[in-house]
This record gives sequence, C-alpha cells and structure tokens, in this order.
Amino acid sequence: MEKAVRPLRVGFILSNNFTLTAFSNFLDVLRLAADDGDNSRQIRCQWHIMSASGEAVRSSSGVLVTPTSRFIEPRELDYIIVVGGLLHEGPQIDDRTGRYLIAAAESNASIVGVCTGSFILWRLGLLRQKKCCISWYHYRDFLEEFGDTLPIADQLYVVDGRRITCSGGIGAAYLAAYIVELRLGRSNAQKALHIMQIDQMLPGSTAQSAPPTEFVGNDGRISRALLIMEQNLSSPLSIAKLAAKVHLSTRQLERLFKDETGQSPQSAYLRLRLKHARWMMKTDMTLAAIAAETGFVDGSHLSKAFKAAFGTNPSEDRRRTLGSILEFTPNAEGRRVYDHA
Repeated sequence: MEKAVRPLRVGFILSNNFTLTAFSNFLDVLRLAADDGDNSRQIRCQWHIMSASGEAVRSSSGVLVTPTSRFIEPRELDYIIVVGGLLHEGPQIDDRTGRYLIAAAESNASIVGVCTGSFILWRLGLLRQKKCCISWYHYRDFLEEFGDTLPIADQLYVVDGRRITCSGGIGAAYLAAYIVELRLGRSNAQKALHIMQIDQMLPGSTAQSAPPTEFVGNDGRISRALLIMEQNLSSPLSIAKLAAKVHLSTRQLERLFKDETGQSPQSAYLRLRLKHARWMMKTDMTLAAIAAETGFVDGSHLSKAFKAAFGTNPSEDRRRTLGSILEFTPNAEGRRVYDHA
C-alpha cells in the first residue's frame, strides 16, 4: 500500500495591484500537482488566499480575487507566498499584513517573494543578509529604493535558506515546480508543467528572458529615464516624451545624460535596443521579428545599426554564437552574471 504523504500547504498573500500571471502560474502548478488528471481537488497540495480583511484584492489587470481565509498560523503552512505587482500605485500591503509577515519570519517560516513581492519583504527587513532575485524589468526600481544592495536580475529564482525570491512571470511556474518536487517528487512537478505546455523543469539559476543593461546613473531622474527606455524597446519614445515623463526639458535631459553616462539619451537608447537585439540573436527568432521587437523599421535597418555598433552583421554574430554554451562569469559578489557584451 502506498504511503500517505502529508499535503504541501501553501498560503498566498496578494499585494494591491498584484501581477495576475505570477499568481496564476504558481497556483496552477500546485493545482495540477494536487490531484490525478485535471480534477483540481486539494489532495496532495492545499492552498489558501489569505488577507487581514477578507475583502477582494485587485490585480494590476483589474481582475478581483477574493481571499479564502484570514491569516493562518505560520506553523501550519509550508510556504507563505507574497505576490507583488505594481510598485507606484500606493502601498502594496497594509500594516496588519506586514506584522503577520514579520511574525511569520520570527517563527522560522519559509517566505517567498514573487515578482515585486521581494520589494515587500525587503522593506519589512526580511531579506537582510539574503540574496534577492528580481525581474530585470524592475532592476532600476530596486536600485533606486535600495541602492546599497545589488539584486540578482539574471536568474529565474533564488533559494537562500527560508527566504526565496522569484522574478515572476513564467519563473513563478518553475519555482512552484521546484517546491512541488521537494515534497511530492519530480513526477508530480513534471506532470503539472507538461499540462501547462511547459516542456521541462528549469533550475532557478536559469537566465531570465531578457538582459539587464550596463548603464547606471546616480541621478534618480536618469535612472528612471533608463528604466522607461528598457520598458519601451519595441516602440521607442521620442526624447521629448521621455524627458516629460521624468519632468525635465529635452535640453536638461540631454545635459544630465551626458554627465551621468557619457552619452546622449539617443545614443543610450539605441545601445539598449541593440544589446537586446544581440541577446535575441541567441534564439531562433527571425531577423525581421527581432527588428520589430527592438523598434527597428525592418531587418535591414537593424543590420546597419548592429554592424555600426558591434563591427559585425547580425547573421555573422548569430553563426558565431548559435550552438555554443552560454558563458557565465562570477562577479565580485560571487553570483553568476550573463555576459551580454
């Protein structure tokens, strides 16, 4: 007779304007691993959506999710998952939720920050002396708020004792599969991913699907401008619009950019787009598709700019890199950094 395995017990805390994709990816892995077939019974996994008030929580997409319970005693849960989302739309959690998470940490609970959930944990002091993984998309947001700490923005997730942080998106599914494997075995984790049409499990050290940049500005307005550039690669903004978004005139932005980065904002923006295009050359995307993703008119336009920047055309660069093993090198902190240059 098969030995009974205690269910994997998970409690979710959803922040205001949380990211629905990160939450649903994590939860669906649990759901599909919890039962045979697609019956969704909470047999091998059990989950609760917790809140202090019991009121519905609004996701960043506007979809409301109703909590299923008030806060559960941390010792009754294997993991507490904090799902973050939008950073600049008011407080992410209330004081009662913060106190619950601090008490959970003091009781030695395993706490997970997904998407910008890592920001929440950091503000509460729950990631001190811990490695912290975030999405490359929020890299500059993190530096602006916690400038004395370098986050890990080149991996899907990081496990550091009883603190786990995850970039979000599809990384949440891979992290959930890792947790399911620990308790319920690899076959249950693989089954869940396969139903979600995810081919295979990936370790947390797997590179995220887009590169961070080499530009770092000390002026907060320049850092914000660089972040906006990174978030608008496929449809580049005019420098005038970019300046307006950081409350500067075009001339002020150009002068500050030169002082901070040694480049004009136009040159920095082009460099970001080209480095992203170069990273995408490691995939099987067509040149036309890459051009569209990085804001160039067509493949020919991209090729000319690419050769001017890197001294080689995209096809030559692709032939040199395709089939090779991606190189990773340790930085001063000993973590692996993808060499995009």
